[in-house]
Amino acid sequence: MDKFVYTGLSARVIFGRGTASALLDEVRALGLKRPLVLTTPQQAQQGEELVSQLGANSAGIFTGATMHTPVTVTEEALAVYNGNNADGVVAIGGGSTIGLGKAIALRTDCPQIVLPTTYAGSEMTPIIGQTENGIKTTQRTLDLLPETVIYDVNYTMTLPATMSVTSGMNAIAHAVEAMYAGDVNPVLSLMAEEGMKALVEALPIISRAPDDPKARERAAYGAWLCAICLGSGGIAFHHKLCHVLGGSFDLPHAETHTIILPHAIAFNAPSIKEPLAIMKRAVGSDDVAGTLYDIAKEGGAPMSLAELGMGEEAISRAADIAMQKPYPNPRKLERDAIEATIRAAWEGARPTS
Repeated sequence: MDKFVYTGLSARVIFGRGTASALLDEVRALGLKRPLVLTTPQQAQQGEELVSQLGANSAGIFTGATMHTPVTVTEEALAVYNGNNADGVVAIGGGSTIGLGKAIALRTDCPQIVLPTTYAGSEMTPIIGQTENGIKTTQRTLDLLPETVIYDVNYTMTLPATMSVTSGMNAIAHAVEAMYAGDVNPVLSLMAEEGMKALVEALPIISRAPDDPKARERAAYGAWLCAICLGSGGIAFHHKLCHVLGGSFDLPHAETHTIILPHAIAFNAPSIKEPLAIMKRAVGSDDVAGTLYDIAKEGGAPMSLAELGMGEEAISRAADIAMQKPYPNPRKLERDAIEATIRAAWEGARPTS
């Protein structure tokens, strides 16, 4: 066996149904007196329920979280945090809210408790992506890792089927790149395969029967494993493209990951023989890219960047930006090949690996 390094990241995880009831105990265990609850505008009601649950142990709520963690929104939230004498954050939601919690923690070193409601996975990573002046940049530091993550499967039961598919594909992308990006090791590969397999099994069921409890549990479990892969592993071409498209063109996060993932796998396929073999086992097919494309399409997800509102004229600019500070990748990155990949994703063509 080759030499490798595996870094296990510390986080307390509570998994199951109805586990949100443990929130107050977890707040007290961290010594918090006045955590600020964070949500998007759409999830404000869920946040208010947590404020009520915390009672006197709450600094109120900020409901302005939005995708790609704009610095301007973080500054607004910090003003509320400081003005209410908060000493920690409780983030309920997906990547937008969790990202805001991390942004506050980065600036205040405060403890974080996260209650994920999607499969995005940011809760298990020491990574943040922040957007300023139309450019999204990422940063990795252990200071960003939440102290406690409460996975309450009940929160995912009402996640719309199509949104579940795009969120799940986003999670699968974390597992995929952990198999061939930096810090590859057999421990992460095991988790990546298991996480990918669980989601590939669960997502088609959720598409047909969104209220299937076993499928929801399986998806949440798979998303957790994929999130660990993102936190302990590396990222490559897929994530670079998604960061460019999201930060510079304001495309929605999960939907962009869903569209790009099959094309990124097809792009790298000639250079990832062993990781591709693992993926084939996980999805139960020799055509990994095509299988993931089909799952997304059958789940009602948008399949082209054009559907997300990206103009054809933006393809060339996106390729130029993607060539700036490229992430490490197993296949050499050449501009023409990148532009061709973006165009294929813009058109929504079915790729094959």
